[in-house]
Amino acid sequence: MINRRNFIKTAGIATAALASGIPLFGNPVDPSFVSNRPSPGKRRFVSQAVEETIARVKAAMADEELAWMFENCFPNTLDTTVTYTEKSGEPHTYVITGDIDAMWLRDSSAQVWPYLHLAAKDEKLKRLLKGVVTRQTEFVLLDPYANAFYDDPSRVSEWKKDFTTMKPGVHERKWEIDSLCYVIRLAYGYWKNTGDTSAFNEQWQKAMRLIISTFREQQRLNNRGPYHFQRRATSPTDTQFGGGYGNPTKKIGLIHSMFRPSDDSTVFPFLISSNMFTVVSLRQLGEIFGNALNNKEMEGECIRFALEIDQVLKQYAILTHPEAGKIYPLEIDGFGNALFMDDANVPNLLSLPYLGYCDSMDPIYLNTRKFSLSPANPWYTGGKYAKGIGGPHVGERKIWPLGLVMQALTSQDDKEILDCLTTLKKTHAGTGFIHESFNADNPQDFSRSWFAWANTIFGELILQLYHSKPELLKVRLD
Repeated sequence: MINRRNFIKTAGIATAALASGIPLFGNPVDPSFVSNRPSPGKRRFVSQAVEETIARVKAAMADEELAWMFENCFPNTLDTTVTYTEKSGEPHTYVITGDIDAMWLRDSSAQVWPYLHLAAKDEKLKRLLKGVVTRQTEFVLLDPYANAFYDDPSRVSEWKKDFTTMKPGVHERKWEIDSLCYVIRLAYGYWKNTGDTSAFNEQWQKAMRLIISTFREQQRLNNRGPYHFQRRATSPTDTQFGGGYGNPTKKIGLIHSMFRPSDDSTVFPFLISSNMFTVVSLRQLGEIFGNALNNKEMEGECIRFALEIDQVLKQYAILTHPEAGKIYPLEIDGFGNALFMDDANVPNLLSLPYLGYCDSMDPIYLNTRKFSLSPANPWYTGGKYAKGIGGPHVGERKIWPLGLVMQALTSQDDKEILDCLTTLKKTHAGTGFIHESFNADNPQDFSRSWFAWANTIFGELILQLYHSKPELLKVRLD
């Protein structure tokens, strides 16, 4: 069985472009840019709206290689990772990450996110997306502390010997706050894009109440709660301190997260970016209960909980860094200890405007962003081919394309966006796909040749530029 850690090795725009050394238009189409997608008969799912979007966006792109990458990457989740079924007439969709046959709550939400805006015009796609919401509901009810699950409820995990409460059907049980936030985010996005409330049935509402109670348990105001995790592992980031409960904390009201979205263990259990994501998610959940379900009591509970966490964040999570000034740390313990770093996996500090927690021009965020994208961040690295954010998950000298994509998604600067696009183009190692990570000095040294989240979010970036900055796609990159 393969796992994430072991699957390794496999007049404006013209001026900005010239300042970057990027030529405009010119060269003929390279005949080598032939689609790397599966043949039509071997694709797991086909959406006419997605196919039309690919054709339309490619036609607006001047750089043939970048357009080829978009064609390969944007539909990768649908082409290769989804299994659509129906139970009693209702859709159920299982979404693997790519090279691992398991469904992460986080990854599956992010993998289908860029398709939501097309759902209203494609009933088949709409049902597939509703099926993801339904399947995630079942998984949350099975175990709200698990991060990844199997399609077969009787399947026993390779991680069955982890020191935690493993159940059949659970692939991995690393408690990550963001897993549950992503479940809410997808349901909210589905509703906002389709107007369909049929997914918000009794089971879904039960799962949402379980999410709220899990968040409450992990505030640990009166006791440590039911969750603990340890693993016999060669890497310390695969297990946890303190008998599986993490390092000590002052009970200030933030939610404990034993793992980051990278699946690496936290050092200090109050993971700030994920608590901020929780604020956004609870507000979204409150809106669903209030406006879609007319449940004002649950709406009020969600809004009050979001405000409660946000007030603690504003009190404890704005600290002074010796080089960067006032910024958000990645982790704190409430006693005054903090971890000043940023990791490429989302939610990270870089992604806060993307997730809706703050404005991209917020002064504290701008300071934090500057820190994240500088050598002051211990996991920011530069080399012969690229510079960007990595993380402990794959070690030093490795850059995560997820970080480069998020840098572009949160940037207001055309040159910065073009630089990110150029780096992504130069570091796909000739595959036409986006990888988990690559060596800053050798892009041929990469991890995960089939990583659908990275592929799809790259497609999301291109789509955002198509709608918001179409002139950037008219640039031919070096």
